[in-house]
Amino acid sequence: MAGDPAASRADWFAGEFAGRFARLPLFDPAREKPRLRPLVAYGHFRRLMRDKENTAEVFGIFAALPWRGGGQAGAAFLSRPEGRALAMAEPWLPALLDDHAALRRLPAGSLGQAYCDFMEREGLTAQGLVDESERFLADRPRYDDQFQWYMSRLRDVHDLMHVLTGYGRDALGEACVLAFTYPQQPALGHLFIAWMAALQMKLRLRSRAPVLSAVGEAWRRGRACPRLMEQSIRSLLPLPLDEAQRRLGIVPEHAYSRAHAVWRSEGIDPDDLLGSR
Repeated sequence: MAGDPAASRADWFAGEFAGRFARLPLFDPAREKPRLRPLVAYGHFRRLMRDKENTAEVFGIFAALPWRGGGQAGAAFLSRPEGRALAMAEPWLPALLDDHAALRRLPAGSLGQAYCDFMEREGLTAQGLVDESERFLADRPRYDDQFQWYMSRLRDVHDLMHVLTGYGRDALGEACVLAFTYPQQPALGHLFIAWMAALQMKLRLRSRAPVLSAVGEAWRRGRACPRLMEQSIRSLLPLPLDEAQRRLGIVPEHAYSRAHAVWRSEGIDPDDLLGSR
């Protein structure tokens, strides 16, 4: 939301979100129409390849290659009763996802437990991704509308997708998650990063690993999955991980695991593909 993000979150937790959300327009009249800037995106990508942990460059690519149909998708979802009900039930996903004490009370083997394992192992928080995006957006226009809730969920389910798909945070894993995401959230930025990163791996490593096949398989897996940000995350978290995957139509991956196996056989560390090597 526009204004101070911390103040907005405090309002939500104080129970004021429902009334505030109902008073907001679907779209802020000042919201700019998304436009494509491929050269700007390429500049961000080059800096990202020098430091894949520089998340601000990812947000820069998405800003330059946005989802031009996102407004229509968001309006369609928020115009339905189930969309408005989900906004009331889950106003701020980072609060739900960062409450590991509550998630750890879910059954063993659940999506919630697997999510905690992943985030704690990687040293990540949902709020951390929010903070990265806020730093990037610090000098950009801010909008006060219902559509902002929808767009925020696009960002906030990213790490949950890692858990559901089985893709790690290595360079190929991130590329595969973005390829998986594209059919659900067709911003050209997803495809741009996924395929450009895959080509970088092929050109630099000259390996037999099926990198391009892994990215293509990830795209096909994502095509079969409904938009995760339109699902009740609170309802998915208690489910056994495999049941959550079945419910979402997420089939097992093969090429990503084969690529890792080939790299290891060639003496290549999958977690340092585009780093010092």
